Parts: sequence; C-alpha cells; structure tokens
Amino acid sequence: MVFSRGRPSREEPMRVAVIENMRNTGLGALAAALDEAGAEIEWFRVWQDGILPLDISGHDALVVLGGEQSALDDETHPYLPELVRLTRRFGDAGKAVLGICLGSLILARAYGADNLLGAAREFGWHGISVTAEGRADPLLSALGGEFTIFEWHADTFSLPEGAVRLASSPVAENQAFRIGRAVYGTQFHFEANSMVVEQWKAEFPDTIARIAPGWLENRAELAARHGAAADAAGLAIARAWVSLIEREEVEMLSQASA
Repeated sequence: MVFSRGRPSREEPMRVAVIENMRNTGLGALAAALDEAGAEIEWFRVWQDGILPLDISGHDALVVLGGEQSALDDETHPYLPELVRLTRRFGDAGKAVLGICLGSLILARAYGADNLLGAAREFGWHGISVTAEGRADPLLSALGGEFTIFEWHADTFSLPEGAVRLASSPVAENQAFRIGRAVYGTQFHFEANSMVVEQWKAEFPDTIARIAPGWLENRAELAARHGAAADAAGLAIARAWVSLIEREEVEMLSQASA
C-alpha cells in the first residue's frame, strides 16, 4: 500500500469526524460547506454514549462542537481526557482540526493552555475584531477587519503556546486562534446560522431567558439587523476551513505489476 497526502489520485470523499458534546448542537454553516465539498460526516455523540474514534486513521479531519459543560468537567463527562488527547493526536499528525466554543476550550487544553471558567460571558450577535495575523490567515482573510457572529459562552482560555491569535473582542481576547497549518479554535459560533439560532431559541428558551433577559423578546429585531451578515461570515469561515482539509488516500498497487 502507498499512502499519499494531499490531492488523491482517484476522487474519494473526505472523511470528517464530528464530536457532538451536547444533544442537537447543529452544524449549520459548516454542514453546508462540508456538503458542498462532498464530505462524509461520521457523528460521535459522546453526550449519549461517550464513544470516540478509536484512532486518527479513519478520518481526514476532526470537528469538536460546543456544549453546556466546561472543558474541565472530567468527573461528570469522563470521556473528556481522551477527547483532549485525541484532538492533540489529530493536530500533531497535520490533520485539519476545528474546535468551536467548548471545542476551542478542549483544543486549548490539549495544547497546554488554561481554561478560565466563568470569565467571559457573551450571548447573541456580537462584533469580532480580526487581528493583523487573522487578516492574513486563510480562515478569516475574506472578512476584513471585523465581522458580526453569534456567541454563546461563559468560559474562555489563555492562548496556547505557539498559537497565533486571529480574532478578539472586548469580552474574550482569544476569539480565534491557529496552531500549525490547520488546527483552529473559535470561541464564537460561526456555524450558528439563522436556522441554528432559531433551533436553539425553540429548544432552550428557559436557559436563554435566564442568561440574556430580553433577548427572546427582541430576537426578531436583532435577527433582522445582524442575521444575514452573520450567516455570510459564518459560511465564509466554514468554506475556508473545509478547503484546508487534506484527504489521505490509500492506493492499492496493481497485482499485475507485482
């Protein structure tokens, strides 16, 4: 067998493992970008059974989604230490990795940074500033100096050693970072397009009313003001990350030439 990285000699779909830390999280804009690329998605619903990929060989990329727990809740979510190790193995192998919200905190933990619990509370559509490094980075280069996107988090993290800060906000200094070629963490929910936000509104009204008083009542106005721009930014980010996935192809040598 010959293993080759990059553009395969015969077209095989890219294989993406998605870790769902909380029920009905939703891929939103990321689902659209993966579908455009013809990707095969394998879901690992660890909130249900704690089952993770056995190793990194079966997938070309890893996505770790958000959730209500913290990235340090090992006692109540015992799969977390193994997910931290798995995330690091994918990254160290040069594969594309994406951590969103809780996923970014898990990714930061995997690379030795600190999780700062309860230190950065944001909910709803907010403005994000792109750093100079971010404006030159493939993930955010199409968005200019700032963009609006959906946030839902209370925790944040210190910047991992060797990581490049790509975006920031007044509440959370590390809104996006990159490690190596294609390991990315985003504190913001770029995948949360208008459809996902509507789903969250319907599914978690009590939680939203508690953490963001008045948001439900003003949602329609806020969506009309920010939704379209956030959807466009989120899809641009999703497409940019998907474009960085390198497929690993297995080629069988011809028996006739043996």
